[in-house]
Amino acid sequence: MTDVLILTPAADETLFAHAWTPLFERLAAPLRARGLDVEHASWVEPLDPARARVVLPLLTWGYHLRAPLWFERLDALEATGARLANPVSVLRWNTTKTYLAQLAAKGAPVVPTIALDRLSLEDLDRAREVFGVDVLVAKPQISGGSQDTVKLRHADGLTGCTTGPALIQPFLPAVSEEGELSLFYFDGVFSHAVTKVATGGDFRVQPQFGGQVSGVAPEPEALHAAAMVLKAAGTPLTYARVDLIRGLDGTPQLMELEVIEPDLFLGHAHDGGAAFAAAVVRVL
Repeated sequence: MTDVLILTPAADETLFAHAWTPLFERLAAPLRARGLDVEHASWVEPLDPARARVVLPLLTWGYHLRAPLWFERLDALEATGARLANPVSVLRWNTTKTYLAQLAAKGAPVVPTIALDRLSLEDLDRAREVFGVDVLVAKPQISGGSQDTVKLRHADGLTGCTTGPALIQPFLPAVSEEGELSLFYFDGVFSHAVTKVATGGDFRVQPQFGGQVSGVAPEPEALHAAAMVLKAAGTPLTYARVDLIRGLDGTPQLMELEVIEPDLFLGHAHDGGAAFAAAVVRVL
């Protein structure tokens, strides 16, 4: 039995199948420094719960493209009693971004969000009126890496929008100004933070779209907002990434709470990932 098993993309997933190895090594290094054995396996393969003491789904890239299989695998992990760093119930909840409304209902500062089973032009017009903006962002309720996320002006209609369950949010100019702020927590304790700023006229902050990533010391208001998000989540989390952006009212608001496979940007952690490794050890 290995100590830590990190789940990786499907072998036949052309977008991700060969890009995960360097990040696996970055995640494994602080764990191995604690004397842990670390192995990897594709998330789509059936998992023997006796194979590992703890499972980390930190590289399950592409799971959102195979949502039914993902939920099937989560059910199987739960049924077999496999130990995951963050509970299966939390992973299942975090998969569908309607969790944002649940966090908002518990007092977390969240970017205004409308969830719909299917988008229509009437829905977009109503959202513009509710949010008081002309430009919107629409995205699937299950997505990753800004997949099928579009910026919509009046003239765009439904161009590029998902045809399935969707979220509508106001477009926030801060995305290309100060950018999105990601704060990282291990066992609920703040570790480090990075900013991700969209460039080249884009609104997506991910590096694959040209977004620029920099380490940063977050302001107290951002730390307070993240603490409110984690409190609203209500479950102890071995690892979590809280993505904030400055809302239209000037306050930090939650874009996403990532507890499945967030890039932890350990290269920006002052301790090199020691707090991450310590949190994993405490799960064992």
